Amino acid sequence: MSLLTVTSVRPLTPRMVRMTFTGDGLAGIGTWPDQQLKLLFPKPGCSAQVSDSPDVSVWYQAYLAIPEPERPWMRSFTVRSLVDGVLTVDFVLHGDSGPASAWAARAKPGDVIGRFGPSPDYARPLGVADLLVFAGDETALPAIASLLELLPASQRRLAFVEVADPAEEQDIPGVRWVHRSAGEDLVSVVTAAEVPSSVWVWLGGEASAVRALRRHFVALGVPKKDIEFSGYWRRTLTQDDAPTAEDLAEAQERIAALSE
Repeated sequence: MSLLTVTSVRPLTPRMVRMTFTGDGLAGIGTWPDQQLKLLFPKPGCSAQVSDSPDVSVWYQAYLAIPEPERPWMRSFTVRSLVDGVLTVDFVLHGDSGPASAWAARAKPGDVIGRFGPSPDYARPLGVADLLVFAGDETALPAIASLLELLPASQRRLAFVEVADPAEEQDIPGVRWVHRSAGEDLVSVVTAAEVPSSVWVWLGGEASAVRALRRHFVALGVPKKDIEFSGYWRRTLTQDDAPTAEDLAEAQERIAALSE
């Protein structure tokens, strides 16, 4: 685990802010599709430092050994970019309802948080198909945007992103924006779209929506191995809450997919 120092803060939309960070070890990390990392946000008067071990089992045991009142809040994020030792992460702002959002709303250059990852042990390649389909909400937007940037111009793709309203749109070519303010929702829009079964699919966002979309594409005939999926958040629950039966089932499906 290493520390990150904020070097810049820039609003992207009314509900999303982009930050850059520097820190030890960043320059030695390569890049791959959909890089994931853990960010640790210190509680008031406490530190984000946990352990310098690169071993996830050692690091996580050290994390759990910290008394709960002092233990940093930990949340998962997607790398928007990692270039020349500069890490860029986009944060969704949704008030003070979560530690990451509350921290991001007040962050300034010089602030320090912790990180673990990204690790190539969890890298998954982009799929190969005539048509690639991406779908998610604003929490998945950084991942979708970074994945679209990797595609050659000749690659056919469909991308659906659910956001609050048109003010949350970003300059990302080819995205079909789904606006909650207009009564739209991601599952309805994607399932209504004409998509063949010979596709590779990437899904991210609210867990129940991701599960519904995965079931839809499996029913269309898309092989499970050709659907990359991740429930980033859960309604009424946080990453600090125990996993539900559906969460555990999803985790088993992801483990099975990694072994294929």
